[in-house]
Amino acid sequence: MELKWLEDFVTLADTSSFSRSAELRNVSQPAFSRRIKQLEVWLGAALIKRGAVPAELTPAGRSFLPVAQDTIRALYAARETLQPASDAGMVRFAALHTLTVTFIPNWLQALEKTAPDTRLCFIPDRGGIEANLAALVDGEADFFLTYTNPRVPLHLDREHFDFLSVGRDRLLPVAAPMLRLDRDRWTAGENILDKALAEHFTLPYLSYGYSSFFGVALGKLFSQHPSFRRRAVHENAISAGLKTMTCTGAGICWLPESLVEEELRTGKLVSATSSSDWTLDLEIVLYRHVGNQTRNVNAFWNNARQVSGTAVGQKLPVAETVMQMASGE
Repeated sequence: MELKWLEDFVTLADTSSFSRSAELRNVSQPAFSRRIKQLEVWLGAALIKRGAVPAELTPAGRSFLPVAQDTIRALYAARETLQPASDAGMVRFAALHTLTVTFIPNWLQALEKTAPDTRLCFIPDRGGIEANLAALVDGEADFFLTYTNPRVPLHLDREHFDFLSVGRDRLLPVAAPMLRLDRDRWTAGENILDKALAEHFTLPYLSYGYSSFFGVALGKLFSQHPSFRRRAVHENAISAGLKTMTCTGAGICWLPESLVEEELRTGKLVSATSSSDWTLDLEIVLYRHVGNQTRNVNAFWNNARQVSGTAVGQKLPVAETVMQMASGE
């Protein structure tokens, strides 16, 4: 038995739609249907009338619904009640790995000025957008901190999630001062992208893959620039790892400005283009599930709203508060 099966069932009972419920639970419809079936197998009873549109509960399903609702409430209440005294004030965070390095340390310092007892517990970065969002939906994390960009829509239902803009960054194409084009040929890295486009040659490219946030965003960017010829020579979903490879001259890479500020200042890395067309503007956004109304979560959220208008760094300013509630207020 898994708690998320109960939450899936309650959501389905509320919406009477498998597709709508899957969207709200941030999973594919086939995966959602499998989880409902797993719950039925565990219980030994059919809960949903198969083939009925809209979806209907069986008599067993109607009997089980209040049990599922009470169980969910009881388990979350028990978790909060049994929380050790040493964990008082602790909130659980899912965050993209890069943000734990570049943004969160300064941001947390700003938060602690108004709430000195603020403490965060980070769960491991799951490596993909949907996987990290699942931690929020499943209750493993109280908050999810991520980059956003219009090229990468996050399919979150506004009735179930609040979000707050807390910062900005940029994804920049950079290279080492000397870039290795192939085994025996090196060239200057500065504005190498402009040169490659003009002379129609292929660049070694350090890739994020296709499932990470940056991988998806860059895939959309590259689709608008078919003349960019690249050869992936290394793949890593973690920006810090790609930065290390970039500094060796292994290839061109798009990295967060906050992560490479020092390297650009000292000349260890250089801009790969003189055009802003290859830069992606990023917003840093904090998400929470509206169903999570514990004392610690609400206190942290309110503190984040107050602090979000205060700069925490020259190159990574916290943006003006943009609070978008489910009601659209």
